Amino acid sequence: MSLADNIDFLRNLPKPPGINTLQGLARGRASAGLSPISESTGFGSNPGDLRMFSYVPATLAANPALVVVLHGCTQNAAGYDNGTGWSALAERYGFALLMPEQKSSNNGNTCFNWFNADDIARDSGEALSIREMIEQMAVDHDVDRKRIFVTGLSAGGAMTSVMLATYPDVFAAGAIIAGLPYGIATTMQEALSGMYRAAPRAANDLGNLVRKASPHTGEWPKVSVWHGSADRTVNPANAGEIVKQWLDLHGLPPAPMSAVDVDGYPREVWWNKDGETVVESFTITDMAHGTPLAIAGQDEPYGAAGAFLLEAGISSSYHIAQFFGLTRQLAPRNVEAAAVERAAPADATVSSVTQKPRTSGDRRAARRDPAGRRSIDINGAITRALTAAGLIKSP
Repeated sequence: MSLADNIDFLRNLPKPPGINTLQGLARGRASAGLSPISESTGFGSNPGDLRMFSYVPATLAANPALVVVLHGCTQNAAGYDNGTGWSALAERYGFALLMPEQKSSNNGNTCFNWFNADDIARDSGEALSIREMIEQMAVDHDVDRKRIFVTGLSAGGAMTSVMLATYPDVFAAGAIIAGLPYGIATTMQEALSGMYRAAPRAANDLGNLVRKASPHTGEWPKVSVWHGSADRTVNPANAGEIVKQWLDLHGLPPAPMSAVDVDGYPREVWWNKDGETVVESFTITDMAHGTPLAIAGQDEPYGAAGAFLLEAGISSSYHIAQFFGLTRQLAPRNVEAAAVERAAPADATVSSVTQKPRTSGDRRAARRDPAGRRSIDINGAITRALTAAGLIKSP
């Protein structure tokens, strides 16, 4: 569908009076499924008029982390959780989950308004509403404020860029799936242009858009970027622009420091002077617009395939949780459950990682069983070895 066709499509959709809406990001509503998330009210002034949903497992890890998950257009919080499996990950690893939800009264297609100037400024609109939800979760559940993370798909991915830019002091890291860089649009027309054309910008110009968004002077959040190479809704070139924006902020070169395949897909990595990975980018070859999942043939899948929730043989939710550092230790279990787990056979499967490009057939063959998701991060292993040797500082 061409840009002109999309604009014509938008013109023929109903729009709430006085509200700028952006349809076309992730059209199609996912089923709500059996998500355990529940709604909370009274979390602040809520200037963006969003709904707050969350899930806190019965057993939290000590000093629990918080993950904020933002759905795409025409989706809702429960449907996106059911599709991506974030509450299952929260249960397994003992972290708290926050899932803000857009209202159709704010946007006809329930997109987060990532292109509306009033909603993408610090302490304003939808950005402030999400920040107030985070504060409520942090206070109610004694969240470790150094381990607050955010991720989202499509319009939720673009809103993830907004949250990382406007509140870099709040987030340790974020993951943007099929999203766009911060600050490239403040009108619907600019948003459409960014989605479909993804005009290249200078790295410093992109970085300055973030620098101007807050008074932050400290370290910048880590960022993981995911995009399907066959995405016709949000131009895949946006992934490169997001990476460019955050490389400029971290003062890193454009060339990746490592380029390997993970679960058969290219992953590029950049690390800081201490050897810690701070920017990574996954290209999901031949995948259309959506969140990549690993469901087929998995004994331990996270999520369920559906509209814009795509079986790809790689679990983005699991790998993002791993990037956030959440998978290093299981949540505490009761004595009986622990005994059953100890009786299970040990799992020593290692993920396949190769420097060689693969054909699509090779890629499918390389997709691992669920045990393989507990993979060895080669860069992480090198970093730990250098740290133990005293050659670099501990992260």
